[in-house]
Amino acid sequence: MRDQLVYLIRHGEVHNPKGIVYADLDGYELSELGRAQAAEAATRLPKRPIIVSSPLQRAVETAGIIAAAVSASVVIDDELTEWYLGRRWAGHVWESLDDDFPGELTAYFDHPTRLPFSDESLEALATRIAGRVRRHREDVVGPLVIVSHQDPIQAGRLALTDRPLGELHRDKPGHCAVITVEQERDAWLEHGMWAPRQGALFPPVNS
Repeated sequence: MRDQLVYLIRHGEVHNPKGIVYADLDGYELSELGRAQAAEAATRLPKRPIIVSSPLQRAVETAGIIAAAVSASVVIDDELTEWYLGRRWAGHVWESLDDDFPGELTAYFDHPTRLPFSDESLEALATRIAGRVRRHREDVVGPLVIVSHQDPIQAGRLALTDRPLGELHRDKPGHCAVITVEQERDAWLEHGMWAPRQGALFPPVNS
């Protein structure tokens, strides 16, 4: 019987000593810990899966480290990129967000399903990511690995398993966390989440 599991993986920790909201900006690579996290995540995966990654550098680097360890190739899917919300804050320092965008960070944490200032709603993000997971699952024979970002992974996870999007901030994946899901007929089941050792974390949108 073929392996129909899907492994949803957040990229590894990023080198970002200045605490910048990098969103989908170029030039943010994995830290030393992030590279180690990706190598450890690879030990939780089967050999020769199909790996599909966000186009952003930190995700591609994570996918590449995993691919080398499990004898796989990497396919880039632009639709697995960051939540477009982050573009609004990109380039700003986390500590200045409350001054630069009054009330927005609080709204993100308190009611993420109602963010009128975002270019993409949480519902639209969830639909985008869950849709790509479903499409790749239909196209791939055998195990499938999806490498993306914290909020996209979490939103897609909630949508696939039919959980409320208001739970965005509940049990979110850490860097290189591996969430295992599987489609059974019309339903998606989550089998568990594993995460490697975590380092100094930035707020969730720095994902």
